[in-house]
Amino acid sequence: MSEAPAPSFAKPVRFRTKQELVYRTLRDAIMRCELPPGRRLVIDELARQLEVSAIPVREALHILQSEGLVTNIPHVGATVSPISREATVEVFSLMEGLEIVASRTAAQRMTTQDADGLSEIVAQMDTALGAGRHHDWADLNTRFHIAISKVAAMPMLLNMTERVMARWDRLRRYYFNGVLVHRVELAQEEHRGLLRAMRDKDLPALERMVKQHNQGALLAYSEYQKGHPE
Repeated sequence: MSEAPAPSFAKPVRFRTKQELVYRTLRDAIMRCELPPGRRLVIDELARQLEVSAIPVREALHILQSEGLVTNIPHVGATVSPISREATVEVFSLMEGLEIVASRTAAQRMTTQDADGLSEIVAQMDTALGAGRHHDWADLNTRFHIAISKVAAMPMLLNMTERVMARWDRLRRYYFNGVLVHRVELAQEEHRGLLRAMRDKDLPALERMVKQHNQGALLAYSEYQKGHPE
């Protein structure tokens, strides 16, 4: 198990309850890999760091466990859940399905202004890639995919996409050097292709590209996980 130094949690915004404060703080830290997979979550230590009692920490950990982000290990206690191959498959399978619907609907609905907005994000990604700013590229990647869902104007779809992208964000942070930096140029080329197909309203080509984009990413992460088991 990882015993890295305690994370310095960001100053949280105002929350309605202490449980909500602890939950959001821990969840954000897990998603950003500031609390990496395998990290022990000691209730008394967390309570002291967050300046709360043990009760809201315990309640927050129960919620995180129900989301699959925390695991209780006998004789060890609560730990940050590993990123399993099954979870990786789930992320990209869900993303593929969501993006097929989102990109198809967005292509049919988008205005010139919408298309220009997506093009601007892709241009910023090109700039970040050219400068070797891979972390910036990854943040813009999230923004690009969420922007497509916003153009589709389907609130439930947008909510689901944001949730799945948050899981992808955890993946890419944890496997940043092992996976993302090695496929970022190919992924960016695929983003340009997605944008062209959306502009052309070429729906069959768009669906093929969405599948290729997500299945290629899934293969890269899965192969890396096979060679680097937890």
